[in-house]
Amino acid sequence: MLVQIAKRLIMMVPLLLGITLISFVVIHLAPGEPTDLQTQLNPEVSAELRQRLRAQYDLDQPLLVQYGKWLGRLARLDFGESFVQDRRPVAEKIAERLPVTLMINVLSIGLILLIAVPLGVLSAVRRNSLFDRFTTVFVFLGFATPSFWLALLLMDFFGVRLGLFPVAGLKSLGHEYLSTGHQIADVLHHLILPVFVSAFGGLAGFSRYMRGNMLEVIRQDYILTARAKGLSERVVVYRHALRNALLPVITILGLSIPGLIGGSVIFETIFAIPGMGKMFYDGVMMRDYPLIMGVLVIGAVLTLSGNLLADLAYAMADPRIRRR
Repeated sequence: MLVQIAKRLIMMVPLLLGITLISFVVIHLAPGEPTDLQTQLNPEVSAELRQRLRAQYDLDQPLLVQYGKWLGRLARLDFGESFVQDRRPVAEKIAERLPVTLMINVLSIGLILLIAVPLGVLSAVRRNSLFDRFTTVFVFLGFATPSFWLALLLMDFFGVRLGLFPVAGLKSLGHEYLSTGHQIADVLHHLILPVFVSAFGGLAGFSRYMRGNMLEVIRQDYILTARAKGLSERVVVYRHALRNALLPVITILGLSIPGLIGGSVIFETIFAIPGMGKMFYDGVMMRDYPLIMGVLVIGAVLTLSGNLLADLAYAMADPRIRRR
C-alpha cells in the first residue's frame, strides 16, 4: 500500500506541471493585460510608459520564458508578487484567505455526509414509502434552487426579518474583545447561513447517489444470503450493504474537493466573506496573473490530492482493493 501511495505521489509531479503549463498559456491568451487597467483610462500615459510597465511585469518576454521564470519561483514555493497596486506576495494573500474557504467547505462537506448518507440509506430501504417520496421532492428542490437565490431568501428571512443570524462577514463588532470561546462561537454563528447554502445543493445530490447505490447493493445475492442466515436488518444494511454502497460516493466526494474554491465564489460574494473564491474572481477581473496561477496551483493540488484520498478511502472501505 505504501509503495502505491509513493508511486501516486511521484506521478502527481508531471501532472501538476502539465496543468500549470496549460493554465499559464490559457490565461495569457485571454484578451487584455494587467497594464491595460492602469493605462487605458489615463490619456496622459505614453507608449514608452506602457512598454516600461510591460517590462516590469515581464510581459515583453516570450510566453515560455515567462513560464520558466514562474516555474523557477514555484520550485522555491514562491508564487511571486501580485500585479495590483499593493504588490503583496501571492502566498501571503492565499495564506490569509485559504483557511476561511477550507473551513466553510469542510463544514459543508461534513454536514452533507452527516445528513445525506443516512437519508439515502433510509430512502432505499423504505423505497416508494411516504418518506422516500418526500426526500425525492426535497432532492428536486435542491437541484432546482439557485444558490444565490436561496442565499438572498435566507438573508432576508433569518437575518433581516428575524435577526437570528448575521448576513455579512465573519466577525461581529468588538470580536477582538471577546474571550476565545466566544470568538469561536461568534465565527460559527456567522457561518451558519453560508455553510447551509454551500451544502444544500450537494446534500440533495449525495443523498440521491446514496439511494441509487443502496438500491443496487441490496438486490445482490450476498445480501439475500445474509438475510437468510437470520441477521437483523440493521446489521445487513449498515454492516454488509453500506460499505459497498459508499464506494461510488467516495469517488464523487474525492472529485468534489477541487470545487471547494470555485464553488465558493457565489456565497462568499453574497455574504461578504473574505475567502479564496472571491479573491480568485477579483484576480481574474484585474488580470492578476501571479494571483490567478497561485489559486490554480492550489486547485490542481486539491484535485490530485482528492483523487489520492478517494483511492485511500476506497481501500479502507473495500479490503479487496487493499490487498492488491
